[in-house]
Amino acid sequence: MLSRDGIGALLRGIREQAGRTRQEQALLMEDALGGGWFDPENLKRWESERRLPTPVWHDPIARVYGLTKGDVVRAVAASRGHRRSQGKEDEDVNRRKFLGSAAVAVGVSTTLPGMAQAREGIDDALTGSGEGDLAYLEAAFERHRGGYRGRSPHAVLTDMRADLDLLRDALGRPHPAKTRADLARITAGIAGLVAIIQHDRGDQPDAARWFTTAEKAAGESGDRQMCAWVLARHAMVPLNYGSPQAAARLAGRARRVAGRAPTAAAALAAAVSARSLAAIGDRDGANKAVTDARSLAERLDGPDIADTWFGYPLQKHHVHLSQAHMLLGDVAAAYAAQRSALKLTGTPSVMSRALLRMDTALCLRVEGDPSAAADMAVETFERLPTSYRTGLVRSRAEGLHHQLTGRHRDRLGEALR
Repeated sequence: MLSRDGIGALLRGIREQAGRTRQEQALLMEDALGGGWFDPENLKRWESERRLPTPVWHDPIARVYGLTKGDVVRAVAASRGHRRSQGKEDEDVNRRKFLGSAAVAVGVSTTLPGMAQAREGIDDALTGSGEGDLAYLEAAFERHRGGYRGRSPHAVLTDMRADLDLLRDALGRPHPAKTRADLARITAGIAGLVAIIQHDRGDQPDAARWFTTAEKAAGESGDRQMCAWVLARHAMVPLNYGSPQAAARLAGRARRVAGRAPTAAAALAAAVSARSLAAIGDRDGANKAVTDARSLAERLDGPDIADTWFGYPLQKHHVHLSQAHMLLGDVAAAYAAQRSALKLTGTPSVMSRALLRMDTALCLRVEGDPSAAADMAVETFERLPTSYRTGLVRSRAEGLHHQLTGRHRDRLGEALR
């Protein structure tokens, strides 16, 4: 229940009296911030008092809503006092409910029911506040974002299991606002990593759900580049599984959020946008996005070029360009990107090497050599460890399979059975 004199009732009352939607009010907040990005979900949280605006927001709120800063401070204080008056009983009931869901182990079977419960627990907990071992979770986030490093997706999910449980628990305890924001950022990152692995395994619905949770956490954290990274990575789900229009929309959002500064998220968003636009036949848009991706990649340094799921190293850049050029029909440029990527790809990168070889097979088909295309695809697929024969690599092979005819199609189809 909202406090009658609290910030939620105050902001909602002013907005509704003015006849505005939350989206319209969010645009006014962006103007007050000098054109900076503002997440409309913040208004929803403040109006429902799931979160209270921290002092950094008091001045912008006062300007946009026609209040004094004192009005905002008093309303926040009223909301805080109302929360405390609700009593320990409700808190204990909610905590038992939360910890009950958190106690479910995270599974790694094909259906991953435990993973779904882990995501739902994290997603629900984002509406509250909590305390946990932030230093440990930050270290865990750094450890997990390093990529597969020769391990199977199954093994990486297994390694993450205990940390997902701890994250759920941490989100359920009260924290100061700054710590809560940091925890939300870590949540966005770790949820995004699970989403990437589910994408690679071919579990599109669960990948999308984890990305939605990651986007929610990123918005709560206020970290613009994390938001852009989540959106760009999310775009790769529809892009790699046959929905390029949806991918183009997500990638476009990622580019707007990332802004023009040279960051890993901005470069990734441009590259994914190039691939998406090429896939839907927008040659001009795709070529411009390729140029933008190159320009951004050339200006990156430090952590932005780290060989992790959050960095945008040259190897990753060339992998994306390989796909973009192939979709644009520029086979020579695609081959050049593949050669550059392979030179920079380490031996343990099983998936990256397999995807590059599948891209080469697709280029061979475009050049009119279906026999060589089928040979390369079959050899690549049959040499893969079993754990890599589903999901992303299989999807790329199936894409080629649909483009082949006759005995070449039959040969690849036999390998895919």
